Amino acid sequence: MSIRLRLTLWQIGLLALSLVAFALLSYSLLARNLAAEVDEALQARARQVLESVAPDEGFLIEQVTIPPVDEFASPGVYVQVTDPQGRVIARSNNLGDQQLPVDPTILEANLRGQSAILTTTVRGERVRLHSLPLKIQGRVVGVVQVGRSLHPVEETLRRLRIILALGILGVLVLASGVSWLLIWAGLRPIDRITQVARRIGRAEDLSQRLNYQGPDDEIGRLAATFDEMLERLERVFQAQRRFVADASHALRTPLTAIRGNVELLLQQWDDPATREESLQAIRREMERLSRLVSDLLLLAQADAGQTLELRLVEMDTLLLEVYQQARLLAEDVTVALGHEDQGLVRGDPDRLKEVLLNLVDNALKYTPPGGRVTLSLYRNGPWVQVAVADTGPGIPPEDLPHIFERFYRVKGLRPRTRGDGRSGTGLGLAIAKWIVEAHGGQITVESRVGRGSTFTVWLPAVRL
Repeated sequence: MSIRLRLTLWQIGLLALSLVAFALLSYSLLARNLAAEVDEALQARARQVLESVAPDEGFLIEQVTIPPVDEFASPGVYVQVTDPQGRVIARSNNLGDQQLPVDPTILEANLRGQSAILTTTVRGERVRLHSLPLKIQGRVVGVVQVGRSLHPVEETLRRLRIILALGILGVLVLASGVSWLLIWAGLRPIDRITQVARRIGRAEDLSQRLNYQGPDDEIGRLAATFDEMLERLERVFQAQRRFVADASHALRTPLTAIRGNVELLLQQWDDPATREESLQAIRREMERLSRLVSDLLLLAQADAGQTLELRLVEMDTLLLEVYQQARLLAEDVTVALGHEDQGLVRGDPDRLKEVLLNLVDNALKYTPPGGRVTLSLYRNGPWVQVAVADTGPGIPPEDLPHIFERFYRVKGLRPRTRGDGRSGTGLGLAIAKWIVEAHGGQITVESRVGRGSTFTVWLPAVRL
């Protein structure tokens, strides 16, 4: 069952319940009012009969002058007078050969001076009967009965039932059509969204957009969110394609070098110098390949939501360890300690050390001989900041937004050759960004072309 049909059925069902409830309430109120009007009319007519009775000398019904009861009768209204034994003394001509029934229980109540109203049947029709005592000087000498046919009331209520039923049915039919059209118009944009989504899925073209031109309502926001999702998916898909291409290229380079050196060894195995050089080259490429695979595995674990084991880490102590290790790798670049505060964070010391070593290694690779790399630690309110500044060539402004992307390379910027033969994998900054964000922090970069760059790690400080 479609949403359109379900919404229409729900709406018509609620409307039907509302209309039926309203009809029942209206019918009940009208029936009650009509019944009250009948009873009031009967009581008024009965009082007229009582007021017209003239007493004679005695206290018997035969000694009471009763006016012609036809004066009080009218079409549908019957009048009857009985003695205390229930015998009819006078009755209106419109009763014909019938008489109003005398109920023993009600007669007994009348003789006690009480009046009563009941519904009975006379001449095949329902009659509302009002019975009250006829008193002469406080003594009950008879009973006056006034009845009124309920046929006009019942006919009115019957017509009202027909009108309400037909009205409800007509309103529901009309409302069904209108609701179907309105719901169809309201859901039509969703149908278009579905068609575009299906077309995008079949064509596998994430560059398409809905470009919804309607009002900024729920459907408009849905379309805008869908376009935003497509844009993010397109970026992720393109990044994945670039990542796969770059990873394939990065893996192909050391494998090609290894294969070339193996072929050279097979051809010139007897030459000790060639054999030694080829084996050293194979060893370096194997180390590079191992680092690349390790970095790719780490990023895959990061994408899978791997969590870190955090404990208290003294960042000043960790920075000092990184500084000492950096001096061994520095060669002809000066490594110095700048401002150094004390800072305590909650983190994984091995991963945090890996972040700082990555930043220092990048700084050393791109800083020319005679340059300087400075490590600093600041306590800045709720943050612990670790800065790695260099005097290298700097990063162009157009490359800064992409510097932490995987395998991203700044065009025209080449790392200098290091004596240890180590070369980067292009994943160091991406790994550093993930580690820092996994600690609840962030990593930023400031750079000026020709003046150098400063990478800053922000970590939440712990207060003891």
